Amino acid sequence: MKPVLLFVSCLTIAAACAPARAQERVYRCANNEYTNQIKGRTGCQLVKNDGITIINSAPARTTVQSGASSASAPVQQRINVAAQRARDADARAILEQELRRTEARQAELEKEYNSGQPDKIGGEAKNYQKYLDRVAEMKAAIERNKSDIEGIKRELARYTAPVSSNP
Repeated sequence: MKPVLLFVSCLTIAAACAPARAQERVYRCANNEYTNQIKGRTGCQLVKNDGITIINSAPARTTVQSGASSASAPVQQRINVAAQRARDADARAILEQELRRTEARQAELEKEYNSGQPDKIGGEAKNYQKYLDRVAEMKAAIERNKSDIEGIKRELARYTAPVSSNP
């Protein structure tokens, strides 16, 4: 009787483990796409799946709010208009200060660049490539600084736009 019981329990365990072992072949195709169906696809290679674990994710849960709680949500999210204007004024002041600092840096960079003819320093008189590399770096720094100035001006434009006075 014991051998039969042992045999039945082994079959039960084997049946429970069968889906985990019986994975389909997995192929890796172009742009790291993994699939088990290669029909109509090219450039796919069989992936050795000794240590691959596949976990099916559950769909994201969506919660439904009752009518009373959803109606009160916008009221909780409202901000005091005066406080928001103060924050906007602070942000504008910080952006203006950053703009002045960036424009001063731009003037300094352009002065040093000297219209593409900066003064040679150190061993650049003997090594012309060093000079050219430094000039290229200076030009790139000027371009980056210009784009920074443009970005700051775009941000400032957001704060100068008229703010609606709806409470």
